[in-house]
Amino acid sequence: MSDQSAANAPATPDDATSAISAEEVFEQKRVRLEKRDKLNAGAELGGGAYPVAVPVTTTIPAVRAQWGHLEETPDTASGATVGIAGRVVFQRNTGKLCFGSLQAGDGTRLQVMVSLAEVGEASLAEYKELVDLGDHLFVSGEVISSRRGELSIMVREWQIAAKALAPLPNMYAELNEETRVRQRYLDLIQREQARRNVVTRARTMASLRQTFAERDFIEAETPMLQTMHGGASARPFVTHSNAFDTELFLRIAPELYLKRAVVGGMERVFEINRNFRNEGADSTHSPEFAMLEAYQAYTDYNGIADLTQDLVQNSALAANVGTDREGTHVVEWADGTLFDLGGEWDRISMYGTLSEAAGREVTPETSVAELQAIADAEGVEVKLPNHGKLVEELWEHFVKDGLTRPTFVMDFPVETSPLTRHHRSIPGVVEKWDLYVRGFELATGYSELVDPVVQRERFVQQAAEAARGDDEAMGVDEEFLRALEHGMPPSGGMGMGMDRLLMTLTGLGIRETILFPLVK
Repeated sequence: MSDQSAANAPATPDDATSAISAEEVFEQKRVRLEKRDKLNAGAELGGGAYPVAVPVTTTIPAVRAQWGHLEETPDTASGATVGIAGRVVFQRNTGKLCFGSLQAGDGTRLQVMVSLAEVGEASLAEYKELVDLGDHLFVSGEVISSRRGELSIMVREWQIAAKALAPLPNMYAELNEETRVRQRYLDLIQREQARRNVVTRARTMASLRQTFAERDFIEAETPMLQTMHGGASARPFVTHSNAFDTELFLRIAPELYLKRAVVGGMERVFEINRNFRNEGADSTHSPEFAMLEAYQAYTDYNGIADLTQDLVQNSALAANVGTDREGTHVVEWADGTLFDLGGEWDRISMYGTLSEAAGREVTPETSVAELQAIADAEGVEVKLPNHGKLVEELWEHFVKDGLTRPTFVMDFPVETSPLTRHHRSIPGVVEKWDLYVRGFELATGYSELVDPVVQRERFVQQAAEAARGDDEAMGVDEEFLRALEHGMPPSGGMGMGMDRLLMTLTGLGIRETILFPLVK
């Protein structure tokens, strides 16, 4: 067994099921507080249990990258002295030689060896007494390979970089989901998938911005506090401004402000930011979520579909960097499933596929009574039913779950898309698509409604729906209408949930893709 094999050994059944009791945690904290006090006693300014800084010269990943070859020749010294720091995740303190494992933030580990011959009797005794699992530790010493070929630091000096007062969980037993989302810091310490999720999200955001930059888009910021909620059909969070003594809404979408920017001449504009919807939370919905919206003048929903496919496929390329799938659009989900985001994505008709699945023709002229009869027969309940809501609910019932590959579902009922242009050739339909991946909606795109007269009519209709009790309906936004009256060019627009994009790339639920999700 190697010097550090215990740190990498599989968990025994007892390891996997054991948990530190509240009494044990209390006792460990008491003991660690005493160690903290001892470290602080007589410490010079900036030292003690929480020094201002430690003299690191390199990182654990860099040491592995530069000297990893030493593991091929056991009991070899590099002649190079380094100073590194990391979290103590393994300890074996025996006799005149102590072994430990330090973990960097990315999960890379490196063995450290603290010997009587190198540090002296007093320092070795203090190390054994004061250093615990979970502490951040600085060590300085020579890079070597041990007698068993483990890349190591032969420590000459050590110092506590930050004393951990609370013990770590069992590093070899999986945390349950509630612990992972409530104490994400423990999840990040323990689990490679959690760390990978953060990196994948960062790479995805960088890829999106790069794709937009290559197409001459400008990134803008719009208000999160708004006097009127709009841009989507959703229930808002309501708050109050003391300074203005007025009711305000947390943004449900940036759409109406980004369109103002297009009116002002920003012909290609996008924003990635937080939206808030006071609705249910489940595996695909979160009350607070990251959203991308983009608008491009002089294109339509077909051009925006092309852009969206490029955005997602480039994100897949970014997520695959450093993996055996690098250079492909095939992503690997957390359960090992491979999912291909490449190629040209299908574009299907909502009404056409609904008609085929339902076994009867459904068109924009189909009456509410006929649609309600189908819904009743299928057990589909629709709140405040109208033609559009019934069509969409029935389509989801009959068709949605059968979609496997990424698919653009085209041409929606006018009643459910009040900010969208009428279809150029099909009455009663608007030029809108939803992009479905893995059975959920990833993005939506439009040929934007830019006629202020028609837009006012749609707002008035929405206000009537609100009066009927639809708490997701919008009101009449006079400021937005005033902007449209100054002329907005023909445009395509799209919105995409960033958390759902990460779900597409990782196969995880939404609470795992958000670093710190809202929990009760």
